[in-house]
Amino acid sequence: MYETDFWQLIDETRDAAEGDPDDQADALVERLAQLTPDDVIDFARLFEARFQRAYRTELWGAAHLLMDGAPDDAFDYFRCWLIGQGREVFEGAVHEPDALADLVPDFDEEEDGDAEDLGYAADEAYEALTGLPLPDLGMEQPDGPEGEPFDFDDPEIMAKRFPRLWERFGD
Repeated sequence: MYETDFWQLIDETRDAAEGDPDDQADALVERLAQLTPDDVIDFARLFEARFQRAYRTELWGAAHLLMDGAPDDAFDYFRCWLIGQGREVFEGAVHEPDALADLVPDFDEEEDGDAEDLGYAADEAYEALTGLPLPDLGMEQPDGPEGEPFDFDDPEIMAKRFPRLWERFGD
């Protein structure tokens, strides 16, 4: 599976689910279960690589603003949601987290930002295909987020780092 195939599956399932993360996860499991086990493993690696790439302090700060708080698990689910939004939103947010103000103009903290089940879609599809758990992907896990930590609860810091997001979501 190539990166273009990966993003095409993400886009098609998001469109089919009309943006609902739970429905997208279900649609993704269905689509992945139609592929070969090797393709599902490739998809899982591509997903994990993006999940790790988004493990950045700056992006965590943006998620904290968008969702009015983002502890560890919530940031994990946010990164799954971000991948589920497609390549343009994902790449834009990783490159410039404050751009999320424009990339997701209809963001609703009650409805958006949590797509935990997307992170398990490859596991479920692989198990459905083979009856076995998804094998270890052999990818090293980072010790912590990339970038220098800063205080997400300091309004002055947050307003300076994320002026567009602060305007929409700040206190």
